[in-house]
Amino acid sequence: MTRAISLHSVSKVYGRATRAVDRFSLDIDPGEFVVLLGPSGCGKSTVLRMIAGLEDITEGELLLDGERSNHMPPRERGMAMVFQNFALYPSMTNRDNIGFPLRLENPRQDSSERVEATARMLGIENVLDRYPSQLSGGERQRVAMGRAISRRPSAFLMDEPLSNLDAKLRNHLRAEIAQLTADLGVTTVYVTHDQAEAMSLGDRVAVMRGGVLQQVSSPREVYALPRNVFVAAFIGTPRINLLQAVVYAPLQGRMSIDLGRQRLPLPEPLSPDHQLLRIQQGRQIIVGLRSEAARIAPASQARPGEVALSGIVEHMEYQGHEALVHLNTGSRPAVVPDLESPRPRTAPRRRRGGPGVLERLRERAAAHVPGHVSGPVVVLDEPEADASATYTPDRPAITASDLVVRTGPDMRLRTGAQVPLLVDLAHLYVFDHYGRRICPAPMDMPGLDM
Repeated sequence: MTRAISLHSVSKVYGRATRAVDRFSLDIDPGEFVVLLGPSGCGKSTVLRMIAGLEDITEGELLLDGERSNHMPPRERGMAMVFQNFALYPSMTNRDNIGFPLRLENPRQDSSERVEATARMLGIENVLDRYPSQLSGGERQRVAMGRAISRRPSAFLMDEPLSNLDAKLRNHLRAEIAQLTADLGVTTVYVTHDQAEAMSLGDRVAVMRGGVLQQVSSPREVYALPRNVFVAAFIGTPRINLLQAVVYAPLQGRMSIDLGRQRLPLPEPLSPDHQLLRIQQGRQIIVGLRSEAARIAPASQARPGEVALSGIVEHMEYQGHEALVHLNTGSRPAVVPDLESPRPRTAPRRRRGGPGVLERLRERAAAHVPGHVSGPVVVLDEPEADASATYTPDRPAITASDLVVRTGPDMRLRTGAQVPLLVDLAHLYVFDHYGRRICPAPMDMPGLDM
């Protein structure tokens, strides 16, 4: 029997100050495969261990099949955990390792038939009588998974099970895990910092940062509609291009986005998303462009919705099936602080005496919005001033590349050459100065008729 798992405003606090997980809420349906994704130290393994019962819950509640289970002992939860380091007994054969939890449950029952069936499922029946030290890393991970499968658990909890394996074996076992969990139909919670695993395995991906849930969506939606700058930058290879910009919306004339040396003119008539940018007039914003949202081509080849830019080639990365061209467009890159670390260095400034009345009302209203993600909004730090990286009329270029464009492998460009670019505005992201996505407009944004 598979299991439904619900976490309602769950927090984990160590000592007096260290809040590893902060008001984490997530509902997992029976048979669903959910991936907890985020940088090292963001609290994803702590969430997994609270589900397993290996960590006490400081605040909030855990529901298993609708019943409060905060203090239920781990052995009564009917879950099986697969660890990063295999956790096999070196003095036992692989057969005994797989059958060990069965002997604990019922010492008198003969478990050999179930062990053999599990080994056949994983393709390791020929190594059952060997010891873990005689196996490769991939075989040891299969034995560890076999020990979990043999119990016929109600849920699988996997804590970065492939991180100790080489890339080729990791890809192979990733496909096996996807097939295996689909065949068994068991609820699975999978922890990883590898976005490739998350995007290929999960029915839904829960992105975490600093103990706070940032977004929960399908892999396709997390990539196409990131909720904030952190999610946009964490998901996608190569990393999304983030540029500081200002909206230019004159009363007469065409609306555009000022990137510093160049402007992106918005097509007329304006789309509903672009019309919303008018209220950002004169404000600092962040423009996000995936590498596939721009292409190297002259303005004469522009398709509907594409606008022209230009850039200077800094260098090229040949990837075999494609090439990545690093360009300098004279724009100022936006920096997401501590992207690979669990917590930002600085938090939003608050007035003395706590948040104001307006902020408290906004938070209270947001708590009732379906799909609202609680927690601090990602804040962008201002990059340190660098005299060599500023643009003035006397200095025509910024030295660092600010835009990466994906091209075909046969594209040959000379370093220092100026090339024409076409940007597809249909794939343009705009974030406010706090890092929240404002274009495309959030789906839960209230309309003007409310």
